[in-house]
Amino acid sequence: MNTTQTERQRSLAGSIAPYFEKESLGAFFLGISSGFPYAMIGATLTTRLAQDGIDKKTVTAFTLAFLVYNLKFLWAWVVDGLRLPLLGRLGQRVSWMLLSGLFVILAVVNLALVDPGADIGATVAATVLVGLAGATFDIVIDAYRIETLKPYQLGTGSGMSQYGWRIGSAGAGALALVVAARSGWSAAYVACAALALPAMATALILGEPERHREPTGRKGAGELWASVTGPFVEFFQRHGALLVLLFILVHKIGDTLANLTFRLLFDDLGFSNDEIAIYDVGVGFWAYLIGIFLGGIAYSRLGLKRSVLVALVLMGISNLSFALLAAAGHSNLGMAGAIGFENLASGYGGVVVVAYFSALADLRFTAAQYALISAGASVVGRFLTGTTAGALIEAMGYVNFYLLTTVLALPGIVLFWWMSRTGLIDASMGTAGEVSPESPG
Repeated sequence: MNTTQTERQRSLAGSIAPYFEKESLGAFFLGISSGFPYAMIGATLTTRLAQDGIDKKTVTAFTLAFLVYNLKFLWAWVVDGLRLPLLGRLGQRVSWMLLSGLFVILAVVNLALVDPGADIGATVAATVLVGLAGATFDIVIDAYRIETLKPYQLGTGSGMSQYGWRIGSAGAGALALVVAARSGWSAAYVACAALALPAMATALILGEPERHREPTGRKGAGELWASVTGPFVEFFQRHGALLVLLFILVHKIGDTLANLTFRLLFDDLGFSNDEIAIYDVGVGFWAYLIGIFLGGIAYSRLGLKRSVLVALVLMGISNLSFALLAAAGHSNLGMAGAIGFENLASGYGGVVVVAYFSALADLRFTAAQYALISAGASVVGRFLTGTTAGALIEAMGYVNFYLLTTVLALPGIVLFWWMSRTGLIDASMGTAGEVSPESPG
């Protein structure tokens, strides 16, 4: 065996080894619990409402519940600074993981008990409650993941987290469809509530993150105000912070606007629950896993900036596949192709974009800053989906709607390219992203 072959084998082994480290495995289980509340108020609820005969405008308006996720930065500082009584003895992050996980379980069970056909108002309230619980759970999960992972593990940890997220969301979606077809939607939601347990167990097993800084002493009014404003002041003092925030806001508009309407397209094209489970959940699941694997390779080979740029282009193009599906009509092959490409692009992008966003956090304000970053990542797209998607589909038709979402991806692509060329990506990095000089960037 020659030297080049040996080096390649060592390089491959070195790339795979971090996936089996306890921090990366922990990120996987955290991702499972993070993904399932999204499915409960996303595709699963859309299917449930459509099958109950709720009109499209009302169905797409339910996506406004996701806006709770985009507001989580408003209370994320509480997770950073408020020590819980009794549970707090287990540690700041562990105690909040247990409390927020219990909150999610109760909220999902509550949504299981409402009847959309009989009381749409109660359904709205229950959906928002799941969004609030899921957003709080995400605050804790993201902070725990970033503080547990070492800097060199951010790419690997992001990939494992995305693997878990996909399993949690797809697993919840498939489980809900299967159980609902046999025992009704209430039983389906109750069954899915158990998916909050992996993150809670992970926190108990791994304990407090090594890089977490415990709040010290009793805070006075001035110190309390500083803990609220400090994360924002630090972020916006960075060079190019406003442009970074602009990128966060616009980079995923088209993708988010399209993703939350797929189930409406499938329903109108006449796909059955079993077909949706096979192609949307089944094919999409494996394509997403492949995309994550490719994202990990690209991150290590191309570096952060080039791999993110490729991700933005792929996610924009993926919307074209749904325009083609809408034009083709009820086609199992077309659905498999569209879902496959979209999930491949999303899996790839999930690794590199999440790694970039994680690296932006300052470890003094992990929960609050990452909540700001992740909340801003899809707020515009979610707002547009909830307020205009249904009307746009009815006015333009599905084909033109998905062509529009492709065009909306262009501003994020151009902005990130410009930021890379001018050095703003490196200048705006946070302490969570501090890596050795030989690491890709």
